[in-house]
Amino acid sequence: MAYNWQMDIHQYLNILTMDRKIEKKTWTPKFMAMIAGGILLVGFVLYQVIFSDSRSSMNVDMERVTLATVKEGEFTDYIPVSGSIEPGEVFFLDALEGGNIQEIVRESGAIVNPGDTILILSNSKLQLEVMERESGLYFQINNLRQVRLQLDQNDLNQQAQLAEIDYQISLLKPQYERFRELHSKKLISDREFEEVKEQYEYNTKRRKLTYEAYRNDSNSRVIQKRQLQDSERRMNQSLDGVGHILDNLAVRAPIGGQLSTEQIEVGQSIHAGQRYGQIDILDKYKVRVPIDELYLARVYTGLKGTFSFSGSVYELEIGKIYPTVSGGRFEVDMFFTSEVPTGIRRGQTVRIRLELGESNQAVLLAAGGFYKDTGGNWVFVVNQESGKAERRNIRLGRKNPEFYEVLEGLQPGEKVIVSGYENFGKNEVLNLK
Repeated sequence: MAYNWQMDIHQYLNILTMDRKIEKKTWTPKFMAMIAGGILLVGFVLYQVIFSDSRSSMNVDMERVTLATVKEGEFTDYIPVSGSIEPGEVFFLDALEGGNIQEIVRESGAIVNPGDTILILSNSKLQLEVMERESGLYFQINNLRQVRLQLDQNDLNQQAQLAEIDYQISLLKPQYERFRELHSKKLISDREFEEVKEQYEYNTKRRKLTYEAYRNDSNSRVIQKRQLQDSERRMNQSLDGVGHILDNLAVRAPIGGQLSTEQIEVGQSIHAGQRYGQIDILDKYKVRVPIDELYLARVYTGLKGTFSFSGSVYELEIGKIYPTVSGGRFEVDMFFTSEVPTGIRRGQTVRIRLELGESNQAVLLAAGGFYKDTGGNWVFVVNQESGKAERRNIRLGRKNPEFYEVLEGLQPGEKVIVSGYENFGKNEVLNLK
């Protein structure tokens, strides 16, 4: 049996250490490593909380965004509108009498002078009506003349009666005076004197009554003849007017200018009162401009606008505003303030820069798609040092097609992303790559 000396050594060591207390070490390397690790972890968390950027962010390709630099300059409050060139003065052509077109003397687009014949119409029914009316008027005029002739004859008859009475009185008066003298001397009988006296007094009274009737009839005749004269004059005017009705079948230009007619052909029927064309005054033009109803409260007469034509700029001014709104738009007439462009044509469309207010100095931000996503309340501003674009609240004022007026939040020289924000979500920081 072999001797196990290793067991004896072990037992010996146990005996030696049985009564000794073993001391436990506190700052062991493992414990110190754990403390160091905890300190590092706490420091990292504090750093993240205090110093790191906790805002949501995303990476954005620089080529997919549009940048604009905020600047200070003159802000012009204007809107672009389109207008149509129209004649400044127009004379509309309406048919005074209806009929069929017999001949077209002047075609649409021709330059006419006052009195030039444009159309010749034919109307057989109208010609017959004119003849009947003329015959009726001639008959009435003849009747008036017959009445006036009768009045003159009555006047002559009464004058003849007075003349006859005066003649009888002139014969009876000397006889009456002689018989009165003879009767006073008892040279003639009472019966002879009374016969002469009765005849003389009868004719004297008869003349008085006849003259009174003549005077009254004369006054009445004066009034009647004046009325007859007025009636005859009116009938002659009517006769003259009826005679000119047929002249209306030859349609003539009332003024000079450029003729513009609808599509008309020989034989076509035109009704009385029908508008078949117009004459444009060539040296006067205006621009009819439709404007969105959103600007109705800001548009008034006197506002000015400009447009370019053949390399030159021309100024217009609003002279008339039509209050009717149709299809979300209202219309205004703008007139040239100075010269009219040479070569401009009716119906031509021009692009006008209509100013809604006076220009003033302001901080300007270029217009872009960002507005529809933010409502102009905030934008992404580029931080030149970090190369990031950060969200910032701003306040915008007026707008024109090129710029927004910046009231708060931006300074000249800063760069802003002005393209659309629809792909940026709710991120507050953009890492521009």
